[in-house]
Amino acid sequence: MAENGGKLAHKLILEERGRLNLTGAREVIRFDESLVELGTDQGVVVIQGNGLRLKCLSVEDGGVVIQGQIDLIAYDAPRGRRGLFR
Repeated sequence: MAENGGKLAHKLILEERGRLNLTGAREVIRFDESLVELGTDQGVVVIQGNGLRLKCLSVEDGGVVIQGQIDLIAYDAPRGRRGLFR
């Protein structure tokens, strides 16, 4: 479900460090068993852990469900133009 201005609503729900429900993902940047990077309107969400599995991906609301041992959730700057003269 989009908010005003075309931005996707963004929410994280972490259950017992074993299941992460996230809305507002625009793109999966990287995914493997120890690292997931998702692009959102709020920046890049970095999830680190062990045995990570992408269980669900919804194009409609940017919903993602990740299961596995989740050790870290962090945000990086929003993706955009990067370079020396930015």
